[in-house]
Amino acid sequence: MTPKEQVKKLLIGLGVGFLFFIVAFNFVTTTQASLIGIIALLVTYWSNEALPLGVVSLLPIVLFPAFDILHVKATTINYAHPIIYLFLGGFLLAIAVEKSDLHHWIADKILSLFPSTVSGIIFSLAITSGLLSSVLSNTTTTLLLISIALFISDEPRIKMRFALAIAYGASIGGILTPIGTPPNLILLGIMEDKGMELIPFFQWMWMVAPLVFTMFLVVGFILSVGVKGIEIKRDIKVPSLNTDQKKILFVLGGLITLLLVNAPIRPYWNGLGMSEALILLGAGLTLFLPPFNQLLWKDDAHKVPYQIMFLFGAGFSIAKAFSQTGLADVFASYLLEMTSMMPLLLLISVAFLITFTTEITSNTALISIMLPVIYAVSEQAGINTTLFMMVATVGASYAFMLPIATAPNAIAMSSGVIDIKTMAKYGLILNIVGIILIVLIASLFWRNILV
Repeated sequence: MTPKEQVKKLLIGLGVGFLFFIVAFNFVTTTQASLIGIIALLVTYWSNEALPLGVVSLLPIVLFPAFDILHVKATTINYAHPIIYLFLGGFLLAIAVEKSDLHHWIADKILSLFPSTVSGIIFSLAITSGLLSSVLSNTTTTLLLISIALFISDEPRIKMRFALAIAYGASIGGILTPIGTPPNLILLGIMEDKGMELIPFFQWMWMVAPLVFTMFLVVGFILSVGVKGIEIKRDIKVPSLNTDQKKILFVLGGLITLLLVNAPIRPYWNGLGMSEALILLGAGLTLFLPPFNQLLWKDDAHKVPYQIMFLFGAGFSIAKAFSQTGLADVFASYLLEMTSMMPLLLLISVAFLITFTTEITSNTALISIMLPVIYAVSEQAGINTTLFMMVATVGASYAFMLPIATAPNAIAMSSGVIDIKTMAKYGLILNIVGIILIVLIASLFWRNILV
């Protein structure tokens, strides 16, 4: 990007922010209008990349105090939120997995379970991508697998389906764990700030597993239409585990065991009561210690995506500002009319609104803005707050139509084997199916758990 192009994008962001401020000023207080304008500016800069992601994510520390929205301390404390350190632990584990090539071993093991047909490989790529994305960044997972997929076949229409399988699988699998995708962590952070009972790690997995694996099947079947029976020669060698990989698997096994023991199973077991941020960060730091020694600070610390951590901080700051300025209550008052709907229609409305809005903006920014609003609406209406926040959070990850919606979509588009029309066609179907499944599972399953 040339300096002239950057200046143009910066001015566009300022213009959008000022426009939103002027419009909002007619309906809310000056402070609330300033917050709306700043959020519009941040979302524009996140979208048009006028500034690096990390730089934009740090702007609330400057802008919120400058416009008397939050004091400096009240803003910066959000960048040290416990959930951020939970994610840092997950990043350290992911770096070790990638460094040791353990992800290749896992991917090869899963790929070898499926037949060597186009349909079989589509299913295997979607599931492999999804399972890896539950513990690795979905961006990292897509980048790692996309190059493999493009060399399996030379036929363009087959390459397109493989690339989409990886991208969609990464988005689907990202919700399988609380650390799989940023919106999940934003939800947990806001729940903690509001004094709500957090969803334990394995309860989360148990709740979303039916949705995740049903969506894997849907993606596999939809992308397999028209290619059944085509055989592909696949020469995949499954490597044996080396010593470093075994050490990392040992740490992962210990982590899973501790998370299981820590999780409450009421009324039979109250769990250990340990913070999951402590457990995840502890597991990540263990990899620096003997006898593991899988990470070196001078070699590996720079691989931690600090800009994503800053993005979380910005998200928590936005959420805090919404509550502190009373803007969440203002929006809630407008949305309270929706609560007169049947609960099922209300769930559908929330899932539809979040899923399709995410197609044109950052899901992290969107969920940071909407969760405090949904919380306020739910509290005032006396409906199941956790259930509606969970539906919104999952819907934010299930946007499949456009490249801007998610990083996996953008990476798949950048491969050159997919056009926007094709992605939008498949994505629209998956958006609708995803909304239906989210609402059904929330109504029939989650409602009985999230009380």
